[in-house]
Amino acid sequence: MPRPVARRQLLSPPWLMVWAAFLFALMGVCVKFASSQYGAGEIVFYRSLVGLALMAAVMRWRGVALRSPVPAMHFWRSLSGTSALCLWFYAIGGLPLATAMTLNYMSSVWIALFLVGGAVLVGPARGSIDGRLVAAVLAGFAGVALVLRPTLEQDQLWHGLMGLLSGLLAATAYLQVTALGRVGEPGERIVFYFSAAGVVAGAGLAILAGGC
Repeated sequence: MPRPVARRQLLSPPWLMVWAAFLFALMGVCVKFASSQYGAGEIVFYRSLVGLALMAAVMRWRGVALRSPVPAMHFWRSLSGTSALCLWFYAIGGLPLATAMTLNYMSSVWIALFLVGGAVLVGPARGSIDGRLVAAVLAGFAGVALVLRPTLEQDQLWHGLMGLLSGLLAATAYLQVTALGRVGEPGERIVFYFSAAGVVAGAGLAILAGGC
């Protein structure tokens, strides 16, 4: 009995978030190594191609249809998410990895600002934000910054701006994923279309850069 219980705990949502964060950080390291020989477009292309193949197999295995009742929502989520990914990979190529990771983790701060702004716009009668949640997000980002100790040289300002913009777009994409989940869209379909957009965008950038 203990073993099945332990396995279920490792696959619980909190633990899945931990594994996702670990793999996300590992991806950043791999992208940093790859950026010395390949452009951001090529890296995005191959990263998305692998994801597309994996998600197609998972969708077939689980019987998830490709057709979606909300294609427009998928379009905007894929556009913001793919743009964020391309900009982040570009920033990783020109910045210290710690700095690029910190700028991308700004997405949590942007989300908190979006939620606070939304609550202000709709008024206290319709929306409210727990101040403790906002404080926790800001404290978490401060902790990341203290651990990573990001640095930014004068000649890295452009890449830094792109990294900051990637965090903003990533926050938008995360909120759109939440909206898709609320209308009943399965996660497999969301990731599939995101990966498909990454393949198209990555291939286009690679061709423009002369990588293909």
